[in-house]
Amino acid sequence: MAKGRPGAARNKKGPTTGTGGHGRKALEGKGPTPKAEDRVYHKAHRAKELAERSAVKRTGQPGRLAAGRAGTGRAKGAEEMVTGRNSVVEALRAGVPAKALYVAVRIEMDDRVREAMKLAAEAGIALMEAQKPELDRMTDDAIHQGVALQVPPYDYPEAFKLAEDTFEKWRRGHIANAPLFVALDGITDPRNLGAIIRSVSAFSGHGVIVPERRSVGMTASAWKTSAGAAVRVPVAKAANLNTVLRQMKELGIFVLGLDGDGDVSLPGLALATDPVCLVVGSEGKGLSRLTRELCDQIVSIPIDSDMESLNAGMAVAISLYEVSTRRAAAAAKTS
Repeated sequence: MAKGRPGAARNKKGPTTGTGGHGRKALEGKGPTPKAEDRVYHKAHRAKELAERSAVKRTGQPGRLAAGRAGTGRAKGAEEMVTGRNSVVEALRAGVPAKALYVAVRIEMDDRVREAMKLAAEAGIALMEAQKPELDRMTDDAIHQGVALQVPPYDYPEAFKLAEDTFEKWRRGHIANAPLFVALDGITDPRNLGAIIRSVSAFSGHGVIVPERRSVGMTASAWKTSAGAAVRVPVAKAANLNTVLRQMKELGIFVLGLDGDGDVSLPGLALATDPVCLVVGSEGKGLSRLTRELCDQIVSIPIDSDMESLNAGMAVAISLYEVSTRRAAAAAKTS
């Protein structure tokens, strides 16, 4: 009788060699593979440690990473990464709020890197050293030149709550100027937002309102263009712009749309001294139909016929100047 392989005898019950067992005697697995950031030997684990260390330095409390890949800042409402030596220096000069400045290990120093590190230190921004692969991952492989600035998400107040609080303060005499807001309808360029914030600050406005969807938000570019005015002027978010405009009208704030085909010319704007919300649309499409229908008046700015239209930032600046001038004249008459 030929000798069979071990464990293959017919008269012996139980699992055969190589099966690992069956039923309750089966080999137990080690469970699901841990996430990359939880494996101590993986580079994602190092990125997670750096981000948590940065949060501790900034707040004194352990931080939590945003959803998504560690350090990318690409999840909704998460951090933004400003990349490139010139962009980082400009952002720091403009006072853009930041959590951490990441600098590549063994980076070739120049005046821009030295200035970035100096400005970050003066502003109390954490300075983090990172390997080039980590920077590549955190910036989604953007051209970073060895430096990246981590900007936290903007804390938007709720639009109608801001309008309601401002109106109540004015009614009680806690603020002198009647409420003055600017709402953006379909504007997606952050430089336009930054310019509008700057104008609102210059002419004693009380806030800017942006829709939650299909609209520009407070990016690093908007912060830079505002030239520091974003620190003084709140940018509020509306889940539905038309709903908020309707609520503002019920509160006693007049909603005025800016459009080239307006029924009122800006120099003849009688409502300038009342609580006002100016609504500006995109340069190409203008005001949306529903928003236009909600407006108490459509106001146009007289311009030369050879010029088709003004960009949003310029239209708002001119309109705010006219409102400010009329309010000053009215105040002078009553004093």
